[in-house]
Amino acid sequence: MSKVKVAVLMGGPDAEHDVSIQSGTAVADALEKSDNFEVIRLHLQHVTVKELAALRADVFFPVLHGPYGEGGPLQELLEQTGVPFVGSSSIAAARAMDKECTKEIAQSVGIQTPAWSVLTEEQPCPIVPPLVLKPCNDGSSIDMAICKTARDVQTARKLLHKNRDSLLAETYISGREITVSIINGKPLPIIEIIPAKEVQTYDFAAKYKRNDTQYIVNPDLPQNNCVESALLLYQTMHIRDIARVDFMFDNDGAWLLEVNTMPGFTNNSLVPMAAKSAGIEMIQLCSKLVKLALTRRVKSY
Repeated sequence: MSKVKVAVLMGGPDAEHDVSIQSGTAVADALEKSDNFEVIRLHLQHVTVKELAALRADVFFPVLHGPYGEGGPLQELLEQTGVPFVGSSSIAAARAMDKECTKEIAQSVGIQTPAWSVLTEEQPCPIVPPLVLKPCNDGSSIDMAICKTARDVQTARKLLHKNRDSLLAETYISGREITVSIINGKPLPIIEIIPAKEVQTYDFAAKYKRNDTQYIVNPDLPQNNCVESALLLYQTMHIRDIARVDFMFDNDGAWLLEVNTMPGFTNNSLVPMAAKSAGIEMIQLCSKLVKLALTRRVKSY
């Protein structure tokens, strides 16, 4: 039997380029341990349909994080090749990358999410501190600030608007940060994230640079509906194959923060961690995702 040719795409032009390289390398390494796959590694900034087609892959595994690689543009190109790929469609990916769109969809199906407002540079902020400022369409705590006072908001906006035309202001929820990973519509064990006390928030450094962040699998939580909410959002947004849904949990329950349609696959990443706790090793996880994509094959070489 011939091997399935899998093109693992990584890098991209977004702020998480280096993280994507780590994730893509981990995925490619895992797939190469299987006798079923021939792996092509493509490090890219931008790519064309012609360049993708020239790889003559049976399936694409795009392991990019950020607006271009995870938020729809790359998925549009992949759809034009006619070759199946791991992850959500371009429409679902774009909606999930747009934090306001995600929150609006969540509200429409009864999932609570912190109050928010999208701010342009000159627009006053209607959200009362404490609040969080973050990009409307990026991830991994890129350009994020927690503001406890109006002065903090003013200072942070001056800095963040240098890189961002608009920002999402969101009521700060003080509680426990938890995440629900989903593979093919089925939840993996919940993970609670506990940053070091001096950090207090799961920022970029806590995710990728520090080694003092604690991860608690199947934490002891009061009765809650976070898994049900995560699955409902996954289904409502027509996400496919894989997702990670992030919440803050306080006395009022779980508050949706965002959904990720191509979560990380680094050593510190939460989906592989949750999968391993469920007895699914990295090679099994990546193989399953490739096989899911192959079920959508409409052409072969």
